[in-house]
Amino acid sequence: MLSVIVITKNEAEHIGRCLASINWADEIIVLDSGSQDGTVAICRQYTDKVYETDWPGFGVQKQRALDKAQGDWVLSIDADEVVTPELRVEIETALKQQQYNAYEIPRLSSYCGRQMRHGGWWPDHVLRLFRRDCGQFTDAVVHERIVVRGEIGKLSLPLLHDAFVNLDEVLHKVNGYSSLGAEMLYQKGVRSSLSKALLKGLWTFIRTYWLKAAVLDGRQGLMLSISNAEGAYYKYLKLWELQNSATVKK
Repeated sequence: MLSVIVITKNEAEHIGRCLASINWADEIIVLDSGSQDGTVAICRQYTDKVYETDWPGFGVQKQRALDKAQGDWVLSIDADEVVTPELRVEIETALKQQQYNAYEIPRLSSYCGRQMRHGGWWPDHVLRLFRRDCGQFTDAVVHERIVVRGEIGKLSLPLLHDAFVNLDEVLHKVNGYSSLGAEMLYQKGVRSSLSKALLKGLWTFIRTYWLKAAVLDGRQGLMLSISNAEGAYYKYLKLWELQNSATVKK
């Protein structure tokens, strides 16, 4: 039995396509955290296991969804991801063979209309398919991961990911993820400065555009490199702001 788990918040633009691509699974579990755009109603068209809860961060939220799963195997996907028919066949074959306790899946992501083959975006192997009794999520607020006991295999066909549909979405995610990233770094004791934020942004651009060859992805490669740089810059700038606020309060 395969359970698919998805967490959502205001994903009406994506979630229908996502759930339609995995409606062959034995169980679909959706955990929503305050959507106001019709996401919940769309989800209920595909499954009766839709739950509404608060937002504790990515890691804890995904573990909550995992705790509700009943299948021997679990596929964790994001609301903006799609399982192709070809990937479905490969997943079903892997479950029959049961050679590994978990599988990484290559993820092919699109940025403002272009599937990105460079810039560190391909092949982006993500661990998403695993035995329920062998895996659990870390409690990280952002950039959570699945910790698995046992051997991990790799599938060959890609999971499609609409990472950024347009520039509005780019700016929204850069703002949100930089805030979460800054908070996580602050809790770990990392500290920043204006110069560090500038250098992090500059290095991120160089690494993405030149060292990881985003230049080969044309104008979207340049746009991605700039938005990655902005994300790094604002994350460390917000971290600097956090530590300054803490100093003032003292």
